Amino acid sequence: MSVATPSSLQAWLTLSLLEGVGPHALTRLLQHFPDPADALAADLLTLQSLGLRPAALDIIQRYQQGEAKLGTRLDAVYRWLEGPGCQVVCLSSPEYPALLRDIPDPPALLYLQGNAQLLHDPQLAMVGTRHPGPHGAATARQFARSFAESGLVVTSGMALGIDGACHQGALDAGGQTIAVWGTGLDNCYPKRHRTLASAIVERGGLLVSEQPPDAPPHAGQFPRRNRIISGLSLGTLVVEASLNSGSLITARLALEQNREVFAMPGSIHSTQARGCHQLLRDGAHLVETVRDVLEVLRLPLRAAIEAYTDSSQSVDTAPPGLLWPLLDHNPVSVDWLGERSGLPVERVMQELLELELDGLVQHTPHGYSRLT
Repeated sequence: MSVATPSSLQAWLTLSLLEGVGPHALTRLLQHFPDPADALAADLLTLQSLGLRPAALDIIQRYQQGEAKLGTRLDAVYRWLEGPGCQVVCLSSPEYPALLRDIPDPPALLYLQGNAQLLHDPQLAMVGTRHPGPHGAATARQFARSFAESGLVVTSGMALGIDGACHQGALDAGGQTIAVWGTGLDNCYPKRHRTLASAIVERGGLLVSEQPPDAPPHAGQFPRRNRIISGLSLGTLVVEASLNSGSLITARLALEQNREVFAMPGSIHSTQARGCHQLLRDGAHLVETVRDVLEVLRLPLRAAIEAYTDSSQSVDTAPPGLLWPLLDHNPVSVDWLGERSGLPVERVMQELLELELDGLVQHTPHGYSRLT
C-alpha cells in the first residue's frame, strides 16, 4: 500500500505528535530514518526490527491506514505558528543549534518564541533550587546580570526560585536570556511567571520547548527539559541546590555532554548548599566571582573580563559609614551593630535604611546582611 508523503515540516510534526510514539521511540526512528517521512511509510517488519513497543507500532500502522486522528493537533500547531515570533526548528534544519545536536538524545523538534538567533550565541546555563535561602536568589540575579553584561546568554528553566532570578538578572542588564520550558509554550508553568515570560520575549529573549504548544505540566517532562538547558550551553552553573535538587540532574547531564560544570559554595549549615558541595567534591569548578566562569570557558571575552575586573574594583569601594565593614552575608542584629560601631540605635537604623534603599543590604528575620 502506498502512503502519501507529507511535506517536510508536516512529517516532523506528525511523527512527534503521534500518540504512542514516545521520546525513546522517536529517537530510534530518527536514528534509522533521518527523514521522518520514511519512518511514517516504513513496513511493519522494519519497524519491528527497531525494537519499538507495541503502542508505537500500532499508531504508525493506524496512521498508514488513515485511522490516526491527527488533524486537530496539527491544526493547533499551525495556528500557534501564526503567532508573532513563533516557529519550529527540526533536527535536520541548519537553524538547529549545533551544540544541542551533539548531545546523545537531541530533541527532534524545538518550538520557539522570540529571538531564535540566540540559540547560536554562547550560553551559560544557570540553575538552582526552587526554594533558595535568603541570599540565593539575590546572588543568582547579580551573577546573571554580570554574565549578561559580559556577552553571555543566560539559559535556565523558568522555575521558581533560582531559575526565575537568573532570567530576571539578565533582563536587568539589558542582556539576553533563554527560558527552556517543560510544558508547551501556550501553557506557562508556573503561572506566576507569565509576566516574566512576556518580558523575555519583548526584550529580545527566547522561549524554547520540545513539547507541542498545548502540552500541560507533567512530571516526566522536566528532567528531559534539563538536558536541553545543559545541551544548549557551554557550561552549567549550579547556584544553590539540595542533595535531591533537579539541578543536580542538569549538572550530571552537562558532564555526560562533555560540558563544564560550576558550583557556588554555601554555608555548611544550609541544606540548600549541600548539592553544590557534593558537586565541588566531585570536581566541579568552584565559583566565587564571575571571572571564575569566564576564564574556564576561555571564550573571546577578554575585554569582558577586564571590564568586569574594573567594574568589580569600583563596586567594591566601600559605601560611606561605619556599618558597612561590619556587615557580611551572615545576618546580624541592630544591637550587635550598635555595640561594635559605638553608634546609638537611632543612627544604626538610619544607616541601615540608607544601605537598604541603595540595594546593598537586606532585612531578614535573623537580622541585616549584605546583598553584594
